[in-house]
Amino acid sequence: MTTTPKKKVVDFRLLKRIFYFVNPYKIYFFVSLLLAILMAMASPVRPYLIQLTVNTAIGKNNSLPNWVQWVLFGTDLSDVSKFIIAITLFQIAFLVIETIIRFLFSFITAWMGQNVVKDLRVAVYKKILGLNLRQFDQTPIGTLTTRTINDIESINDIFSDGLIPIISDLLTIIITLGTMFWMDWRLTFISLIPFPIMLIATYYFKESVNKSFTQVRNAVAALNAFVQEHITGMQVVQAFAAEEKEMNAFKKINEKHRDANINAIFAYSVFFPIVEIVLAVSTGLLVWWIADRSLNAGMLVAFILFLNQIFRPLRVIADKFNVLQMGMIAAERVFKVLENTDELPKNTENAFSPAHLKGEVVFNNVSFAYQANNYVLKHLNFHVKAGETVALVGHTGSGKTSIISLLNRLYQIQEGIISVDGISIDQYDINRLRRGIGVVLQDVFLFSGSVFDNITLHDPEITMQQVEEAAKMIGVHNFIMQLPGGYQYKVMERGSTLSLGQRQLLSFIRALLFNPAILILDEATSSIDTESEQLIEKAIDTLIAGRTSIIIAHRLSTIRKADKIIVLDKGEIKEMGNHESLLQLGGFYAQLHEKQFREKNAANQ
Repeated sequence: MTTTPKKKVVDFRLLKRIFYFVNPYKIYFFVSLLLAILMAMASPVRPYLIQLTVNTAIGKNNSLPNWVQWVLFGTDLSDVSKFIIAITLFQIAFLVIETIIRFLFSFITAWMGQNVVKDLRVAVYKKILGLNLRQFDQTPIGTLTTRTINDIESINDIFSDGLIPIISDLLTIIITLGTMFWMDWRLTFISLIPFPIMLIATYYFKESVNKSFTQVRNAVAALNAFVQEHITGMQVVQAFAAEEKEMNAFKKINEKHRDANINAIFAYSVFFPIVEIVLAVSTGLLVWWIADRSLNAGMLVAFILFLNQIFRPLRVIADKFNVLQMGMIAAERVFKVLENTDELPKNTENAFSPAHLKGEVVFNNVSFAYQANNYVLKHLNFHVKAGETVALVGHTGSGKTSIISLLNRLYQIQEGIISVDGISIDQYDINRLRRGIGVVLQDVFLFSGSVFDNITLHDPEITMQQVEEAAKMIGVHNFIMQLPGGYQYKVMERGSTLSLGQRQLLSFIRALLFNPAILILDEATSSIDTESEQLIEKAIDTLIAGRTSIIIAHRLSTIRKADKIIVLDKGEIKEMGNHESLLQLGGFYAQLHEKQFREKNAANQ
């Protein structure tokens, strides 16, 4: 269950971390601040000029400021017509300049925000790539997707609709109020009598919308996680006729998202009319005060415009505060990903990176747990000589796949040492180590893209000729050429347009192309028909010659030729030896063999 984050004021520590990503673009940040100041300073100019125009037109203005004469290039101000024309042209020019400044302000803040988002998203994705696989076992993929896409996009709003626009609006309000007090402080006080109502309404609006937006963000994360998980597992949903049940679960999450948005809409529906009412009352008080004291009409027009300049940003400033706060909440979530310390160990300064691996593997008293103290491997000790073929046998959950995951440094062991060619795998350059180990997994994952890209994984050093040679060695070249486009055939996500057997054949080619010193086959023939299995077994016989091979298989018939068979049960080695010696031992392996033999005979009858 997702909890609602606690309400907080702006976290300047968090804001400082966000602005670390602004540092490459700090010149643009300061330019945007300068533009915000210019816009604020320009805000009272046009209302003041309109006041002068009105007063001049009705003959009630006898003295004009010197700066007005200067900006009008010495125009004869005694001539009303010339004055109105001159000041109108000036206002048009001023409006054009102000529009350009506003355009630059909006563009620069948005541009800067998008660049920060780009850099932050790269940093988050890089972090995700380096996380321990344990994190992916414990965290829904949809949640990480939300952090990488939606939450980071919300951080952009801190710049485009949050912090800098708030600064601009606040400066506009302050400078406008200052101008009003300078012109007539009594009139200013009268017009601001309803202002406390506005402040109270703004506060409650901010709190209400903030709560609703937080609920919306949580609902979006829940929707992403649910949809991601169930689209990926759609085959299971449909196979068990669970569509209606899953649809009902989706409707509940979607209703929470709707209700949160409706609550926000309700707050807006109440707040904006209140703003209009307060503005109307302020305007009424303004007109009453001026009419009662026979003040000039220009002052009335100017103050009405000033009030609009104050209330216009107030209409949205509470909303912008919520945008800022939601951006901060999103940033906090994103930085939690960046702060995650559960990473695979980085390469040491002098990481071992040999040109070739020989393939000797030693597990020395190795213990491993996915979760603290819940060990799935316990004090494993075995030695695989270079060029030797070793088979791992045992019931599901005995730890076979965990062993190969540890050899690839996909997880970090808690106890013991794993060494390759006499060197601890922790001392190897991790990329060099993994390139020396070829893996064909039971559950084959193919990416959206061509067959060629899925085989080479976009490695520019692998040529089409090499791919074709490997495919011919496996006996898959003719099958690939029968696909529309051959090696350029587009594979859909997870390889859904290919059979399980075809996907495993492609992954087998993928492993062979790197010419690994150590070859790992994890149930490599489990989903392949008899004819394809014969092709692969023939290729395997050629490949394992002179190469260290670790084979995991439930079907014992596929491992008779192994130099050594390691029998696992509940993370412990129960027996070790070749096929004949283990049968003679009459222990765990012999029982497994006898059981499979009986099942095979029963199936043939």
